[in-house]
Amino acid sequence: MDTVVKSMLEEDPDEEKKKGLVLFGRDLSKIPCFRESFLYGIASGVGVGVASFLKTSKPLLSQHIGVGTFAITTLVYWSYCRYEWSRQRFDAQLMQEALKDKIRYEGTVVEKELEQKGILKTV
Repeated sequence: MDTVVKSMLEEDPDEEKKKGLVLFGRDLSKIPCFRESFLYGIASGVGVGVASFLKTSKPLLSQHIGVGTFAITTLVYWSYCRYEWSRQRFDAQLMQEALKDKIRYEGTVVEKELEQKGILKTV
């Protein structure tokens, strides 16, 4: 199941008890794609930093390369993940509206007219 649909369906009664890391008044665990972006960024930064140290044996250069890789990977993955999340959320909202219309017009003359035009499909 898509993460957007899961987040729309989930209702947590113990929401006040679960507090994540709060930065500037915002709970970071509630931000979509935050965790994945940083995990991929940290893993790639450490991996490339260690690999560059093994290749060059220059610790300062390897640190710069590792931090740069972390920053670039985090930003690129964040952008991609947020784009996909927004697209899935938009699709879910369109589906929700279509289902509401289907329920609203079910069994009416309007439904028959829309089916003839090909806008509504019967299941």
